[in-house]
Amino acid sequence: VKKSRRCVGDKNTKSVFCLPPQTFDKILIANRGEIACRVIKTCQKMGIKSVAVHSDVDASAVHVKMADEAVCVGPAPTSKSYLNMDAIMDAIRSTGAQAVHPGYGFLSENKEFAKRLAAEGVTFIGPDTHAIMAMGDKIESKLIAKAAKVNTIPGFDGVVETADDAVKIAQQIGYPVMIKASAGGGGKGMRIAWNDEETREGFRFSSQEAASSFGDDRLLIEKYIDNPRHIEIQVLADKHGNALWLNERECSIQRRNQKVVEEAPSTFLDSVTRRAMGEQAVQLAKAVQYSSAGTVEFLVDSKKNFYFLEMNTRLQVEHPITECITGLDLVEQMIRVAKGYKLLHKQEDIPINGWAIESRVYAEDPYKSFGLPSIGRLSQYQEPLNLSNVRVDSGIQEGSDISIYYDPMISKLVTYGATRAEALSKMEDALDNYVIRGVTHNIPLLREIITHPRFISGDISTNFLPEVYPDGFKGHQLEVGNRRELLASAAALYITAQLRSQKVLGNLRVSSTPVECTHWELCAELGEGLYSMEVEVDGGKVEVSGQWNLASTLLPLTINGTDRMLQFKVRVLSKLAAELNSYMPEKVAEDTSSILRSPMPGSVVAVSVKPGDTVAEGQEICVIEAMKMQNSLTAAKQAKVKKVHCKPGETVGEGDLLVELE
Repeated sequence: VKKSRRCVGDKNTKSVFCLPPQTFDKILIANRGEIACRVIKTCQKMGIKSVAVHSDVDASAVHVKMADEAVCVGPAPTSKSYLNMDAIMDAIRSTGAQAVHPGYGFLSENKEFAKRLAAEGVTFIGPDTHAIMAMGDKIESKLIAKAAKVNTIPGFDGVVETADDAVKIAQQIGYPVMIKASAGGGGKGMRIAWNDEETREGFRFSSQEAASSFGDDRLLIEKYIDNPRHIEIQVLADKHGNALWLNERECSIQRRNQKVVEEAPSTFLDSVTRRAMGEQAVQLAKAVQYSSAGTVEFLVDSKKNFYFLEMNTRLQVEHPITECITGLDLVEQMIRVAKGYKLLHKQEDIPINGWAIESRVYAEDPYKSFGLPSIGRLSQYQEPLNLSNVRVDSGIQEGSDISIYYDPMISKLVTYGATRAEALSKMEDALDNYVIRGVTHNIPLLREIITHPRFISGDISTNFLPEVYPDGFKGHQLEVGNRRELLASAAALYITAQLRSQKVLGNLRVSSTPVECTHWELCAELGEGLYSMEVEVDGGKVEVSGQWNLASTLLPLTINGTDRMLQFKVRVLSKLAAELNSYMPEKVAEDTSSILRSPMPGSVVAVSVKPGDTVAEGQEICVIEAMKMQNSLTAAKQAKVKKVHCKPGETVGEGDLLVELE
């Protein structure tokens, strides 16, 4: 990739050093977590000093440690810290930062913040205010897209004022419809409605989520395109009228309208459709005099018809996969453009080299609605950076806390290969080598997705998860051979540990198993099953070998000649211990039809009932918000409310009792 550099000579050594072009001396990053770390890395590469901002609970965060300076901007709630414009402006003044990179989320698409920076003479590393205003409003952006001859989805172009209006509009458009926040993004404030009742409910929840996340509760309604693909085009434009499209990203694997796995390029697009989408994306960027990196999102149907969805006037979460296939550092390009430099490249210079895949690793329980937030402290954390062509963008470390206040993303795991098959193989290895302890995480779901035949063949849409797992994700279903291998490996590990424990400094110690034992009778708990095994050392039908490092969380083993990477969560008992364990009283399952417990940690937004009320089956009882997503909790049966244990504004933990029913 062609680079612009300033070259200076050293008189003593007669050598020449090429430096990055002069941009800024100091940049403040108005964000946290992995994206703050990502921006800081490019600042370091470009010789720019960085300033981190943080809430009080983030005082020891990785992005704070990486930056040259750090300023506390308030307590944990985002409204009092990362969205606190007054505190961030004070931090800019006190540190003398010349520019601000907003990352994504928080203030990245806030026109008021961009205006305040301009008034202070501070450069906003992003588009101009008018572009943020035009594209940040879904209603106005759709009108502009139409005028720029960009394909748009049929729908109502005005603001929907009431639930009754929403129902009338939905009936006119025809079900199903998508209700979405005008100022929204990231899947927040979005609901699909298939009938009048769902439209009323969607109007209420979407407006509440929009007000909570964006401070703007305006909604719009458009036709919902069933079984679409979500494919977006990365654009890059400067302040001199030049604009490029940097190919596409396939983002169809989603849950709750939020992306989970992305790849670049898409298996679905041909060169003609790719160019048409890219050219329309550039037309839209030029229509609003866009400058900086941005993304134009499209829905694509089965016949490759594509429709404008929205434009994100910021850096996207999934930008690393575009960097992998083009060789461009998008953060560096944003900084250069913000300083006023022209783009270095022309459209014909933009390649598609290889294939890149990104898996979003979340602190979530994938067995609950494909991922409800999980909080806790990372007791063990090990990224698979020992593998080639693996990139991990993260903002946490071992010992970090995952809290209810912020997005539950742990990291973005990116793999790259010359072909899609190579990138997928790398992703499988990387997921197997990723160690996360202390919080529930979604790696089991990610691994199932990238190894599923439908995903491998490219037969995907935004409905992939509910179609493949109609009853929810239940985890990997082991075949008989795989289960036998896993149990044999667990037994071998148990025996290795037992043999080691019999010796201390070369002397025998008391053990329930004689040293000369060569025959073992064991039981292993795997899932909900208890499996009996008879194991002969150096015998049997399953051969397990490897470096038995009992202190390691990862065990590279060879099982019947096949190399495997294992992380064990299997309980192994001696036959005697298993027999005694059978006498332990079983925990009686709780009658969940008469109580309502919180399925996740979060805060209570609303309580819709009071003691004495009669509720119908499926009636809303309360609303819990976690990581800015609202979840309606309903009654499992018709009953009378006996007692309410929560009230709006309270913080609750997973499993906390909320309401009792008679």
